[in-house]
Amino acid sequence: MKISTTAIAAALAICAGTASAQTVAFLMPDQGSTRYDEHDYPGFQAELKTVCPDCTPIYQNANGDVALQQQQVNSAIAQGAKVIVLDPVDSGAAASLVQLAQSQDVKVIAYDRPIPGRPADFYISFDNEAIGKAIAESLVQHLQAEGVTAENGGVLLINGSPTDAAARLIRDGARAGIETGPYEMLAEYDTPNWEPPQAQQWAAGQITRFGDRIVGVVAANDGTAGGAVAAFKAAGVDPLPPVTGNDATTAALQLIIAGDQYNTISKPSEIVGAAAARVAAQFLNGETPEAKTTLYDTPSELFVPAIVTRDTLKAEIVDKGIASAADLCTGRYAEGCAELGIE
Repeated sequence: MKISTTAIAAALAICAGTASAQTVAFLMPDQGSTRYDEHDYPGFQAELKTVCPDCTPIYQNANGDVALQQQQVNSAIAQGAKVIVLDPVDSGAAASLVQLAQSQDVKVIAYDRPIPGRPADFYISFDNEAIGKAIAESLVQHLQAEGVTAENGGVLLINGSPTDAAARLIRDGARAGIETGPYEMLAEYDTPNWEPPQAQQWAAGQITRFGDRIVGVVAANDGTAGGAVAAFKAAGVDPLPPVTGNDATTAALQLIIAGDQYNTISKPSEIVGAAAARVAAQFLNGETPEAKTTLYDTPSELFVPAIVTRDTLKAEIVDKGIASAADLCTGRYAEGCAELGIE
């Protein structure tokens, strides 16, 4: 059978287009926080479009399911992904996912949560241990400024998921931050899958156990902080003890405006999402991304977060365009916004 030169040219064009197209997977761990849908992936997607216009992103969330994340990694490899950005459900179990991908010549960028058991090709995150220390130190300083003494009581520590290596780093930092002050750590809890209802249930039990001896709560993220705040409100505690957070979610920022949550961490996830896209593009181009440090034997880049309290929320969040007054100052939060000059 004779094949026309036109057909051959068309076939070559198709093959060339397939070869130039690059697939990058962005695999997130759970729905415990809204950040992945609202911030991380949009930041990644926008930057990837800039640095690699021909790249095709795959975005999936494992919803806290280790087996599902395994399937998603397998699917990404089957779809031809040459780079996988992986925020693991279980940092320990993820070692086998890194090994699998690397055996198929697929680069793995560990994202947000490190993977201690097997070095990924790169790690990108905010400095989680620094986050834990910062939120706890901020709480300690606030309590001391308010004249709260060690005789008044101690603090609760609500950690993140026990399967999350980043949560362990935040926990270590938080413990160090608590130790900068005189306050006893009354009790500590690892929150399964970072689920706010689990944090709320545990906090409710501690309120029954310790009562007004709880002078503050170091919660590892805004979801667990919201759970703690809900527990105190349900128990009729007034005034609420200061509660820390992390992620600067809209809900947490509103709680801070209302005076129900003491602090959070501003770490715009778009920043780390965009950094992951740039590193992915470098890998696709055969380049070696520049590491600023090393963590768990993995070349790493760790970004520095900023503490947000009621006093700094306008400057750190609204003035920097991270969230708008229109987003924050709704319903019962309008009055607090007016007090803070947010408009």
